[in-house]
Amino acid sequence: MISKETSSKFGAYPSLKDRSVFITGGGSGIGESLVRHFCAQGSRVAFVDIAEESARALVESLVSEGGSPPLFIRCDLRDIEALRAAMAEAAAHHGPIQVLCNNAGNDDRHQTEDVTVDYWDDRMAVNLRHQFFAAQAARPFMKARGGGSIINLGSITWMVGDPDCPAYVTAKAGIYGLTRALAREFGSERIRVNCLVPGWVMTERQIRLWLTEAGERQIAERQCLPDRLQPDDIARMALFLASDDSAMCTSQQFIVDGGWV
Repeated sequence: MISKETSSKFGAYPSLKDRSVFITGGGSGIGESLVRHFCAQGSRVAFVDIAEESARALVESLVSEGGSPPLFIRCDLRDIEALRAAMAEAAAHHGPIQVLCNNAGNDDRHQTEDVTVDYWDDRMAVNLRHQFFAAQAARPFMKARGGGSIINLGSITWMVGDPDCPAYVTAKAGIYGLTRALAREFGSERIRVNCLVPGWVMTERQIRLWLTEAGERQIAERQCLPDRLQPDDIARMALFLASDDSAMCTSQQFIVDGGWV
């Protein structure tokens, strides 16, 4: 929930009102914050997630707060045809997609010796492949509207070389390459493509699984800023990148990590 007091402290973007926004992995964590923030801006939001219970709870929460409810479509992003169908459904409800937030991903820990071919391929499908095909599907909608913004969610893990998730790190490094290539290709159509790179964000999952005493010490040692990074910090950067305020920003990485890297 974004309180009126909290929202008044931060920027409002008139260009986002009624803008058609599509978010992947919007049911929890950073994705949930993206959904809430774009709804608060008056955008027409659609999101997909495989976790149906938490996604529907989010919709109900937003309805109870009196805002315009987002459109939730259940989708396993490993199924590209289902993703394409979901984006077409979103466009039918809200008009041609103008903002794509490629947020969905999964950072399950693994060691090199345990990685099979099937697991590797699944990690690429979960963390990288759908970003390309979502951008591919969004492009005609954005071109029809005279431009748009694609925001690919990366990670600082590939910059620091995290040792306990090599497939995930590889996929996240690939997202920056994808961003650069699509920005160059789509630029003549006024479609901007940027990579939003979070640091260690204190989602419920991260806190539950990995925020140990050792993790707390690591944050204290590595971050320049003492505060814990929150999903809202990432969402506010996404709002800027989606809005007309960032009209000449493309092909870039925007790192929000409290000064980790």
